[in-house]
Amino acid sequence: MGVYLVSLPAAVQFVGKGQIPHDSPLAWLLALIPGIAVAAVFWAYGKLLVEETDEYVRMVLVRQSLIATGFTLSIVTIYGFFENFGLAGHVDAFYVAVLWFVGLGVGALVNRLTLGSGAAPC
Repeated sequence: MGVYLVSLPAAVQFVGKGQIPHDSPLAWLLALIPGIAVAAVFWAYGKLLVEETDEYVRMVLVRQSLIATGFTLSIVTIYGFFENFGLAGHVDAFYVAVLWFVGLGVGALVNRLTLGSGAAPC
């Protein structure tokens, strides 16, 4: 996340505000780095699921991520139809990841309410 926190403002400053031409390789690189940083978070979460040795903790994490995924896919699908029929404006695709992270919170809440456990113990 440190790479994301450093690279995103740099990309916004240099590429988003036109200080670097959009057709330059540097612009593409600066725009790519924050996305790779977020992809690394997904990889780390997957690695956590694979390497977790406690079956209950793994089940809680899997359930949380499934809830997050269903939450995200439902919202973006409904919004996509709204956008397609001209009922809503365009939203940039990278917000899907943000919505999934919010969905992790929803999944933790559902786990807390139904299992008495919001997330894996640290």
